[in-house]
Amino acid sequence: MATFVTRYDFRVPGGDAATRQEVYARSLEQAAYVDAHGHDAIMLSEHHAADDGYLPSPLLVASAMAAVTRRVPITVAALLVNLHDPLRLAEDIAVLDHLAGGRVGFTFGLGYREVEYELFDKPWRTRGRDVEAAITTILDAWAAGRVTPRPYSDPHPFLLYGGGSPAAARRAARLGLAFQPQHADPALKEEYVAACRALGREPGLVITAPAGPATVFCTERPAEFWERWGHHLLADATAYQAWHGEAASHVLDPSTTVEEMQAAGVYLVCTPDDLVERIRSRDVRLVTSHPACGGLPAAPSWESLRLVSETVMPAVRA
Repeated sequence: MATFVTRYDFRVPGGDAATRQEVYARSLEQAAYVDAHGHDAIMLSEHHAADDGYLPSPLLVASAMAAVTRRVPITVAALLVNLHDPLRLAEDIAVLDHLAGGRVGFTFGLGYREVEYELFDKPWRTRGRDVEAAITTILDAWAAGRVTPRPYSDPHPFLLYGGGSPAAARRAARLGLAFQPQHADPALKEEYVAACRALGREPGLVITAPAGPATVFCTERPAEFWERWGHHLLADATAYQAWHGEAASHVLDPSTTVEEMQAAGVYLVCTPDDLVERIRSRDVRLVTSHPACGGLPAAPSWESLRLVSETVMPAVRA
């Protein structure tokens, strides 16, 4: 059985205010739609100081999406803790936990862009120590009732710590959180498990994405989709490339042209029948829709989401 996730980051390269507002409004309509059609999760991300308008306020969007949905879990991955006041963040998460009835989970993270730290006048060199102190403050504030209300979930919403290094694995263990490595490296899981046991703690969940395409788009005419809309996918890929710089291991797709992207298969564009076959053969185990990828317009966005929801999902879940 495949897992079906829909994610939003609200990148709209070169978009004007009206275009950007349409993407935000569309995301709420689509959140209600995927909730009604049985998707497994909605995922939001956080970044700041991005020319393309990458989402800086995931808690606001999660609140809006919680208001138009009833059952689908919402995850914020990652929430850049060091860029927030920890006590205020504890309050906001607790309120959101009540609004959503416990449906919002969080992956806490450091971030990897120094410019974001500069924007908020936060120290970069001590970021590892700082994030651990901030998360400890949040957990202690909830436990002691220092901030009110306490979360709806007992003792708090589902929390993970995310990262791609042994230090991140050990930090997750010290904090008593589940762990979400940035990539499926068995050594990171082993580091986390060993650190938990050394501290006398039972390891929590370790959640990694299965092998396969990072993002899936469904259409009856893949060649036409690439020709008309491929530049939106390329904008998404190249923006991440620019951010990661020398950290090439974290670049999902190093392509520099639409043609290279088609061959790479990291951003998969396929027909419903092809996707059903890939799921049944377990070539694809995680279907991540990205309906506004790189500012993708409404028509191809809705076509892909509807084909995934109304054709592919019923076929593989029958």
